[in-house]
Amino acid sequence: MTLLPTGFRDRLPPEADASARLVRAILDTVAGYGYERVQPPLAEFEATLAGGKANLLRFVDPVSGEMMAVRSDITGQVGRIATSRMGHHPRPVRLSYGGPVVKLKATQLRPEREMMQVGAELIGSDEVFAATEIMTVAVEALQAAGVKDITLDLTLPDLIDTLAPDGDVAEIKARLDAKDAANVPAAFAPLIAAAGPVADALDRLRTFDTAGLLTQRLADLEAIVAALPQGITVTLDPTERHGFEYQTWLGFSLFSPQASGEIGRGGAYRIGNEAAFGFSAYVDPLIDAGLGWPERRRLFLPEGSMAAKAAKLRAEGWVTVAQFGPDDTAQAQLCTHVLSNGQPVALEDMPSS
Repeated sequence: MTLLPTGFRDRLPPEADASARLVRAILDTVAGYGYERVQPPLAEFEATLAGGKANLLRFVDPVSGEMMAVRSDITGQVGRIATSRMGHHPRPVRLSYGGPVVKLKATQLRPEREMMQVGAELIGSDEVFAATEIMTVAVEALQAAGVKDITLDLTLPDLIDTLAPDGDVAEIKARLDAKDAANVPAAFAPLIAAAGPVADALDRLRTFDTAGLLTQRLADLEAIVAALPQGITVTLDPTERHGFEYQTWLGFSLFSPQASGEIGRGGAYRIGNEAAFGFSAYVDPLIDAGLGWPERRRLFLPEGSMAAKAAKLRAEGWVTVAQFGPDDTAQAQLCTHVLSNGQPVALEDMPSS
């Protein structure tokens, strides 16, 4: 048996079909909001890949002699395209993407080193309308992929910098990251208790914000939450920063009890001098949860079946599998039905020979 490197795997039928269906469902939803697809290369010069350089799988390009890397995230590539080749495009520019990414190392939560990433980026704004649109698109795209009971967790990545712009915040951030309430300075300890359902969290933050430094931000958050699709759970953890190092004023994660771990994330960020807002969805946890798996309707066509009849059946949604020699059988081809007397008949209803 041929072994693959740790963290890599083959997707066999029907998992590979599920992957394609999920990617298509997400991208079709995104396209409905005006996001046009771009297709960056799987690898490029290391110097041009933005962000996450510590997790890049590198190699030397035999043509140029320059160091290259396989992308670990597509968002930065989309930003490069938006600010260079599409720099002349009127803002905001809406772009979508889908493709594999490779991590140098896996984590305990994510043992895979190769994953399918799908998403959308709105380049040119990180204001309320951009945040509302991206989060709405993210939720609706996952719902179109079959995800139910979605929870959207909000976070404020630059909150401490906003509250203490002239202070030494590194230690405060470290203790808040660890949720070390006992050792967090008293002035910031209420932020840990503020986490929870978004309405309650916003109320606690308003009580905390006696200086009014967060007044506009909290009003913006309330407006965004009010505009989100119904039927989802929204929470807020104002001090959560893990994985949001590149986000600015707002970040979010997406979860569902149908799948393990995070199934998507996004937020506000900057590309050079431009503001942007985007999201990425991760297809692999959805496949592993059984989402996107196609219903098997494989119709076995015995030798001599008419080509025109087979074409009509495919137009009706059947997958047709032609018999390949007299020893070929419907069971061997994993068919669910057999064409008998011009009509599909379920395999279990066929008379035994």
